[in-house]
Amino acid sequence: MKVAVVGATGLVGTVMLRLLEERNFPVTQLLPVASEKSVGKKITFRGKEVEVVSMQYAIDEKPVFALFSAGGETSLAFAEQFAANGTVVIDNSSAWRMDPSKKLIVPEVNGQELIKEDKIIANPNCSTIQLMMAMAPLHQKYGIERMVISTYQSITGTGVKAVQQLENEQKGIEGEMAYSYQIHQNAIPQCDVFLENDYTKEEMKLVLESRKILSAPNLKVTATAVRIPVIGGHSESVNVTFKNDFKVEDIKSILNNTQGVVVHDNPAKNEYPMPFYKKEQDEVFVGRIRRDESAENSLNLWIVSDNLRKGAATNAIQIAEYLVASGKG
Repeated sequence: MKVAVVGATGLVGTVMLRLLEERNFPVTQLLPVASEKSVGKKITFRGKEVEVVSMQYAIDEKPVFALFSAGGETSLAFAEQFAANGTVVIDNSSAWRMDPSKKLIVPEVNGQELIKEDKIIANPNCSTIQLMMAMAPLHQKYGIERMVISTYQSITGTGVKAVQQLENEQKGIEGEMAYSYQIHQNAIPQCDVFLENDYTKEEMKLVLESRKILSAPNLKVTATAVRIPVIGGHSESVNVTFKNDFKVEDIKSILNNTQGVVVHDNPAKNEYPMPFYKKEQDEVFVGRIRRDESAENSLNLWIVSDNLRKGAATNAIQIAEYLVASGKG
C-alpha cells in the first residue's frame, strides 16, 4: 500500500502523516511530497526517517492513494497525472469540489456514492464538513428549507503564516502578515477573497458545497465567515428552517446517534462545545440546541470541530479507509 502525501510539510500535511500513524492505515511505503526546495529533506513517520520526494517521483511510483493538501493550483496541475496511473487522488483543495464529474465526499454522509472508477475525489471545505455532519441527518428526517450560517474560524485554516502572525502580535513583534489587519484581539469578517456578489469565496463554498453534498440544488443557504484569533478549530452558529416540525429532544437523539457527532449541550451546567477544548479530536460537537421562537419549524445550534482533523486530514483519510473497507479503492 504505497501512499503519497502531497504537501507533506504543510499544516494539514503534517496532521495527515500523524493520523496515518494514529489510525494504523496500512501504509507499506510512504511518499512524502513537498516543494522542490524540500526534496531530500527528512520527515519522521512511524519512528523512521523518510526522505521527501519530488512530485514526478511520486507519480512514477504509482501509489494506491495520493492525499493532496498543497493548494488548488498544485491539484489542478498534478492530480490527473496521478489518476492516469491508476492512483486514487483525495484532494483537500477547492480545485475539484464543484466539478460535476467529481464526487464531494463526507464518508458518513455520502460515502456510498463512491465507485471503483472514481480516481479524483474532492474533500469538502473544513466548514462544510462539520456543517454537513450535523445537518445531513436532520435534512434526511425533516427536510431543510433554509440555513443561515455564521462561522468563527481558526487562523490555522489560513496556514503557518497566519499562526506566525498571531504569535508575533501576541509578543509585540513586527513580522509578515497573513491578513490585511491585526488578528490578535480582533475578529476579521473576511475569510478568503471577495467575489462579485460581495460574499467571500469561503462563504460561497458553504452555499454551493452544501447543495452538492445534500443533492439539493435549490437549497436556500446564506453565510458569513469570520476569522478569529483561535488555534483549536472552527465554530459555527447555524439557524435552520425545516419543511416539517420537530421536537428538540428528537433533534438531540438523532445527532447523538449519528456516527462522528457528539451532542455536548447542558445549559443548566454551562456546558457547550468550544474549540479550545475540542482540538485534537476527530468528532463534530454540537450544542446550544434550541428552537428558534421567532420562526416556524426553525432551530438554532452551535457546531465545533478541529478544522485540521475532521475538517481536513481526518476526512481525507476516512475516505481512503472507506474505499479500502468497501473494496472500491
